[in-house]
Amino acid sequence: MAKIIYIGELNQGSNAYLRALSLQRIGEYVVMYDPKMVVQKDLNSPILSAIHFRSGYRFLQSKILKWVNEIVVKEKYADLVWVNSGELLGKQCLQTLQLLNCPIVLYNNDDPTGGRDGRRFDMLLKSVSYYSLCSVLREVNIEEYKALGAKKVVRVLMSYDEVIHKPFESLEDIDPKYRSEVAFIGTWMRHEKRDEFLLELIRQGVPVSIWGGRWQKSPYWKQLEPYYRGGALNGRNYVAAIQGAKICLGLLSKGNRDLHTRRSVEVPFSGGVLCAERTSEHQEMYKEGVEAVFWSDAAECAAICKRLLSDESLRERIRVAGMQRVRELGVGNEDICRKIIKVVNEDNMVLQNRSSF
Repeated sequence: MAKIIYIGELNQGSNAYLRALSLQRIGEYVVMYDPKMVVQKDLNSPILSAIHFRSGYRFLQSKILKWVNEIVVKEKYADLVWVNSGELLGKQCLQTLQLLNCPIVLYNNDDPTGGRDGRRFDMLLKSVSYYSLCSVLREVNIEEYKALGAKKVVRVLMSYDEVIHKPFESLEDIDPKYRSEVAFIGTWMRHEKRDEFLLELIRQGVPVSIWGGRWQKSPYWKQLEPYYRGGALNGRNYVAAIQGAKICLGLLSKGNRDLHTRRSVEVPFSGGVLCAERTSEHQEMYKEGVEAVFWSDAAECAAICKRLLSDESLRERIRVAGMQRVRELGVGNEDICRKIIKVVNEDNMVLQNRSSF
């Protein structure tokens, strides 16, 4: 097995933590470190957190660099360093990690070169050239990363987790509070107009249920409140809400230049019916009307939802076909981790000489 130093958020509900666990499941020896813990006091303060977000975390670099130095001294060596997200690590941190004399991989689920989040990713963008491999989730990111000096860029799809997103064996195992007709599970975002879209579905008679954070900030909160079922979901409760819904909506983030999202794979894997915006990537991933259903606007979405709600047999055929297709795509966390490590192996051959622990 290879010794991997994993630097990323270790909150048990985070996708970063699930990815670290998947590296362990495929047989790697993973030593985990969470950079947020070093600057937790700053990030837990609403005022300071906003300042650091808008200034690209530049004022936290001295603390984080000291912490990275301590990791290098403590660990002495590694076969691979895996950095998840990377927004907190500036180029001096990467230069220090290079002292371990092993490949450094960046995995970022967002769209750092897209500009939606202002200066949030300043440190990462200045550090791209220090990574041995950058894995991105959007085709458009490839050339943008290369323009920043990236040595090698590999594109992967969004992923589900094979363990935490596994469907319940029976619908009877799902708490009734997570049952619904048409579910949307996601955060309210100021510029994405998700609230307007859902409100239009409601006006057209679609029985929508909403879970997620920040919806109280929507200017349409009073109209949406009766359809609001609770805050952000994760773990098995998230799976329950997907599998417990007859239809699950997949809305994109235009600011993140999404053509598919994690919902695009998590929903079918967890046993839900994916009803998402029609994009080139969605149509490449699933056969429309057979493995998932797609729409171009709220009117078409409403019509599709009404049809599926009235036809249980059709709905079940699509659900089962979608579950099979997403597994064929090979986009579980374990699959993606294996793919990235394979690329590292091909380029560096350093992980071929497995160490014993």
